[in-house]
Amino acid sequence: MPDNEEEIEQSDQEAAETSSDDTTSEETPETVAEVTEPTGDEASETAEAPAEEAVPARRRAARTPRAGRGASAVADAPAEASAEEAPPTPRMRDLYREEIVPTMMREFGFTNPMQVPRIQKIVLNIGLGEALTNGRAMESATGDLTAITGQKPIITRARKSIAGFKIREGNPIGTCVTLRGARMYHFLERFINMSLPRIRDFRGIPRRGFDGRGNFSMGIREQIIFPEIDYNSIDRIRGLQVTITTTAQDDAVATRMLELYGMPFVREV
Repeated sequence: MPDNEEEIEQSDQEAAETSSDDTTSEETPETVAEVTEPTGDEASETAEAPAEEAVPARRRAARTPRAGRGASAVADAPAEASAEEAPPTPRMRDLYREEIVPTMMREFGFTNPMQVPRIQKIVLNIGLGEALTNGRAMESATGDLTAITGQKPIITRARKSIAGFKIREGNPIGTCVTLRGARMYHFLERFINMSLPRIRDFRGIPRRGFDGRGNFSMGIREQIIFPEIDYNSIDRIRGLQVTITTTAQDDAVATRMLELYGMPFVREV
């Protein structure tokens, strides 16, 4: 009997444990359901929370350029900025189209505006014989031309050896700049209106600088007449040559064209 009583007690304990497990298993889904299922207010708050968090993501996505309209707007923005920062149109070019062409067509009897000559290029040249003995002369002359024209010059070299001048083929003997287009017209305006009046005892440019085919050359004794040159920063006074190449067939037409640009030639007696 005692053994049977102990077995009965063990069986009763196991039955109680199984019943407790069943109750817990039946209660846990309800408790989980109660925990996981929010109320009406909580559901609205939880539904609104992800929407508020997604707003910055949408804003960030809108900032990135796309292949549609956004990309075209971003591509047009640098173009508009560059258009605003573009240099002004040359005044000499407008003067040529509006005044010089009609005047020369009337004076010389041209029937087509394309017959009126125009300026092709302007060349500035500095000869440096001292470059054979002075190594810094080339650097100084190159810096002067860069400041005057706003364009980097090239170095000219000897084409053949000359024993009398102690020159060998390939030695650097000068530097020059060739200007075309808008930069040419900007330089011509500064040269006529600002640089030439600064020449000491200036009485006009001689007319003998033409070569017979409409091209004009003149020499400048001092580079300090250009306002871009600082007198305190140069090592010595140097001269330079300015050559204006035109499409004119003779000197008379080229002279009249340069006079209309404002070139101060000496009056003919």
